[in-house]
Amino acid sequence: MSERFNPKVPVQLDPPKDDPITVEELSKCNGADPDRPTLVAIKGIVFDVTRNPAYGPGGSYRVFAGKDPSRALACSSLKPEDCRPDWYDLEDKEKTVLDEWFTFFSKRYNVVGKVKDATNH
Repeated sequence: MSERFNPKVPVQLDPPKDDPITVEELSKCNGADPDRPTLVAIKGIVFDVTRNPAYGPGGSYRVFAGKDPSRALACSSLKPEDCRPDWYDLEDKEKTVLDEWFTFFSKRYNVVGKVKDATNH
């Protein structure tokens, strides 16, 4: 993995989990309920982004919370309608951007599970 995606301050991550997380459960982890973690999935892999306020209510990336916004990340979009998991039909350049986002997240946030029945990872 490229060094350019390393966080400025090293992050101690837990071993990744592969617990199944339903789309319904993921949608409840959108930062609105303080008793739930804030989660974002990329290519069906679920990351816990709770400690980053950018994904919480009022945050600049709140549109991604509680979803698999793979398509939006690949297309550099913050539009809610682009926050969906399908990315297989994108251009190679966009797929590369998505892979870079996945690397970025995997170096900063704990993997807490996989989207149950995800068909696009």
